[in-house]
Parts: sequence; C-alpha cells; structure tokens
Amino acid sequence: MAKNSTKDRAGFRCTECGWDSLRWVGRCGECQTWGSVSEVGAPSAASMKPGAVTTAAVPITSVDLREAVSTPSGMSELDRVLGGGLVAGAVILIAGEPGVGKSTLLLEVAARTAENGPVLYVTGEESASQVRMRAQRVGAMHDHLMLAAETDLGAVLTHIDQVQPRLVVVDSIQTISAAGTDGAPGGVSQVREVAGVLIRAAKQRGVTMILVGHVTKDGNVAGPRTLEHLVDVVVNVEGDRHARLRLVRAHKNRFGPADEVGCFELTDEGIKELTDPSELFISRRHEPVSGTAITVAMEGTRPIVAEVQALVDPTTPGNARRGTTGLDASRVAMVLAVLESRAGIGLKSCDTYTATVGGVKLTEPAADLAVAVSVASAMTKQPVPAGTVLIGEVGLAGEVRRVTATPRRLAEAARLGFTHAIVANDPGTVPAGIKVYEASDLIHAIDAAFRVPRLRGV
Repeated sequence: MAKNSTKDRAGFRCTECGWDSLRWVGRCGECQTWGSVSEVGAPSAASMKPGAVTTAAVPITSVDLREAVSTPSGMSELDRVLGGGLVAGAVILIAGEPGVGKSTLLLEVAARTAENGPVLYVTGEESASQVRMRAQRVGAMHDHLMLAAETDLGAVLTHIDQVQPRLVVVDSIQTISAAGTDGAPGGVSQVREVAGVLIRAAKQRGVTMILVGHVTKDGNVAGPRTLEHLVDVVVNVEGDRHARLRLVRAHKNRFGPADEVGCFELTDEGIKELTDPSELFISRRHEPVSGTAITVAMEGTRPIVAEVQALVDPTTPGNARRGTTGLDASRVAMVLAVLESRAGIGLKSCDTYTATVGGVKLTEPAADLAVAVSVASAMTKQPVPAGTVLIGEVGLAGEVRRVTATPRRLAEAARLGFTHAIVANDPGTVPAGIKVYEASDLIHAIDAAFRVPRLRGV
C-alpha cells in the first residue's frame, strides 16, 4: 500500500517556529526568518523502543544539592545577575553588540576564577597574542588561565580533557565549527550542533561553560532560538559605545531571578564594578537648574537614582519636534499630551527634548512624573529645589499612580541625602530623614515640586 502521508517522508522544518515544508526555501513561510529552514527526518513513533537509562530515578528528597551550589566569580555585580555565582555544569550565554565589552568582562572573570583552579579561555575570533595584549592591559593575567586559539569543536573538547578546567569560556560560539555538520560556522545547523555538544560536555564533566554569542541588528541573540532554550542562563551586555556605563542584564536564569542587573564602567584599564551607580546618573551642580528632575528607577531589585533633563524651545506652530534619549519615546509622548490636555501647559508650538544623564535607560512608568515635572520646569524656567525626588506613573486622566517598591525607592533616596519626595497617594512605609508629599494628580504634583521648602512630612 502506498504511503500518502507527508509525515513518512523527509522534509524541511524551520528551527525558529517549527513550520514544515516539502522542499527547502531560504525564508520561512511562517515567521519570515531567513536561513532557518533545514532538512529533517521523519522517524515513526511506533519504531521507538525503550533504551538503557544513564542514571536511575531517585526520590527528589535524596538529590544532593551540593552540585548546584554556586561559587563566586570574583565580581560581585556579575554574581548578582547570575544568582550568586558560577554553578558547576551550568551553561551561560552572554550576548551583546560588538565592542560593548563582553570579552573584557570575561577576561576579568576568567583571571579571578583562575585563582582557585585552572580556567580555559577559547578564542575563535582573535589570535592568542591579541588576547594576551588585552589581558595584560586590563590586568587579567594568571598562570592558571589557559588560552587556546581554536575554531574546531573536536580540538576544543580535547583542550577541555587536557586542562580539566573549572570554567570554560568560548569566544564566540559562532566561530566554532563541528566536522560532519553542514553549513558554514555561525549558521543555524553549526551553532545548534556546537551548542549541543558543549552543553553535554559541561553537564558530564561538571564544568561551568560560558558561551559568547553575537546579536542581530534587532538586538536578539544570533542563531537558532533553540539556543536560548538549551542554556541555563541568558545574559545581555548593554550600553552605548560612546558612554562608560555597561549594564549586564539576565533575561533567563535557572539559578536565580531573571530581572537582576549588574552595573559596570568600561575604562581604558578594563571594566570596573559599580556597586553604587547612582553617582553616574546625577549631575552635580551648586545651584538647581530649570528643566531637571530626579527620580528613582528599579533595575531588578536595585533602586537607582537617575536624573531626567528637558529642554523646551519655541518653534513654528505645527512643526514641533519631539526628541528623546534614554527614555521610552511612546511614554514621553503620552506624558506631553497629558501635560497639555490636563495641566494646561501648551507644547504644540515648542520643540521638546528629554534625556537621561549618564547613559541610563528609563523605561518603567515610575519615571513619568519626573519627565512631566522636568518639562514643566523647562517651560516655566523655574527649577525644582535641590534634594527632591519624584516617583509616580502618570495616567491619561492626569492622575498620579503609585508604583511598585515605593518604600525601597524612598529609602535609596534618603540614603543619598534627598530630603523631599513627591509620590502618589499611599506611599507605604516612609523612611526616616525624608519628607513625603502625596499628589493625587499631575497639577498638584507640579505645584508641590516648585514649593518644596513648605512641604510637610506625612
């Protein structure tokens, strides 16, 4: 009997979304991803037979937790993101744009981890001498830091068996190729095969594996989407190439929270931790300047005090421009519309520019109130008194809404010497040393911001 089902024939499948096709195409017909369609077999489920097990099933209560204990990497900011440090057998994917500081950060981590045992650093993009020059410049030198310039997967596995490291850094996975696998290095098939082999090697040998990945023009990790599902931790290194600030942000973490952020400063001498990054995000002046306002943003569980600046310049009616840097453009546009409609501040005939200080990006709604007050301050040329922070989300009806973790934000502001805060109704616990004014709507918040000396603590 002839088989009339396409399931019994080999076909092609998209590695991103699973779309099936009877013939190869360069672009997926479902998710429109280029180069993601590859040939697959069609094994029948009926032909599958029970096989030998590698380890016997045991009660979950008898599983030894010591194998999952993390050890410090030597950089507390990175440990904060990873959930405590490096876990044996864990596979970490670190991605970022070229020149953002991925290799410099990992050289620092490798050198500090080498103080407790051998570390293998595999470079596929640069020669060993180039890596040595960078390591010497940033002070990441150690006798137990082993360096190998390899692009063949088999050679990498041999180095791992010979060195017996506690940490392996592969920079980058797109440069490593597996013999016998179709495609050029960095292609979908190659990346999937190389990642699968390295992940199995890490699990079997109990070695922490850090894979460096490239990103696309959209900021996503290059290669098949399954790569992010296979690894234990996905970390992105973010930052403007023209600024010193670098943020290490976890997007997936099997060993801790997935919303933590580590702050670093990239200098000529290497990359340095910023345990108190708020100093970078606030301008230091002797006298208050109009068009500025201070807010407290949350990056994971960490409160960060940041400054919002605004500039309002009259222009020809109907040709007003809106520019934003470090802020969510759509939220800024909404706040400007609320200012005009609910607070009576005319901005239709004015160019309005808003920005943050120090390269920090504020995307959460808690910065709405600071944006609104900074624009009002720039419009009226009246500065907000020093020592004042503004925390709150602005609604379309002109109301000021309470945001999460308000007590923690106020505590951070009080620690840095701020004495007054304007927040939404019911701020919760108020720390000592800071006076709080509750504003139910935007008009009352703006009015309070310009008469802070007469505020009364709640």
